[in-house]
Amino acid sequence: MAINEVLAVDLGQSGSRFKQGDLLITSDRGKVAGENPLPALRAVFESSQKFQAGVVALSCTGFYGVVSEPQKYLQLCQEFFGAKEVAVIDDGLAGFLGSLGGRNGVVLSVGGGVVAIGGLDGNYAHRDGLGNTFGDEGSGFWLGKLAITKALALRQGRGDDPEMVDYFADEIAAYFALEIRNSVDAVNLATRTAKKVLDAADAGISTATAIVDEGAYLLAQSAVAAWYGCGGKKADSPEIVIQGGPVRNSSYSTKIALEINAKLPNAVIVESSGDNLDGATWIAVNMRQDAPPLLLWAK
Repeated sequence: MAINEVLAVDLGQSGSRFKQGDLLITSDRGKVAGENPLPALRAVFESSQKFQAGVVALSCTGFYGVVSEPQKYLQLCQEFFGAKEVAVIDDGLAGFLGSLGGRNGVVLSVGGGVVAIGGLDGNYAHRDGLGNTFGDEGSGFWLGKLAITKALALRQGRGDDPEMVDYFADEIAAYFALEIRNSVDAVNLATRTAKKVLDAADAGISTATAIVDEGAYLLAQSAVAAWYGCGGKKADSPEIVIQGGPVRNSSYSTKIALEINAKLPNAVIVESSGDNLDGATWIAVNMRQDAPPLLLWAK
């Protein structure tokens, strides 16, 4: 199969992307909070450029590590693209294969949420990716939520770190300005605050430093668990990719790497060689069989 015959789609939380051959199209419409991937994709397809493709590879957020009902996605892609085959892919697996191109290792993806995918000789493991209510430890949302929580507590006299209160004064004000304080707007406030938490830790504010240190430890646990989950051993030398917005902060990525190497001393931290679209395309060409629960085909 030629790569230019494949339409790859990446459905994310902040938007979506389409790639077919050398053509790359982006859309501001992604999967909104509380929406399932199937209706989200329909909304994206209805508002985007039209394609024709026999094979469609769908990398989707929102599966939480368990892909199901691929036939419904085939029907959707038949309707919009005339597709005859569809690969329905958890976005963590797409990111893993895009980053490592099928090589053994772990890809730790850190954005508003977190997912770690381990792969060893065709066996895969998915860790965290549990959503921000009960998981996503160390993520951008997690960092921002914990920082605002601590700043609000300190403002009430529950602890002693006036620098933290001063540094996050704008976020405290934004919290009190929320009409509904457990709304999507509150989630967005926390996620937007992530970079500022990392900056505060770099500036030596003790409460922020403690949050960032804990986040690095938790992210490393997810990465190590993904390696063990796919059959890896402590003595192995897996390639580890650490990617995503929050880990562009060099202090955070370095702390995560040190915590990983404390558990996997021979692990090698490497740069990603691709993204979810590259991974979805790679799957469509090279991985023509199911890999449940992260990948299911409908033909």
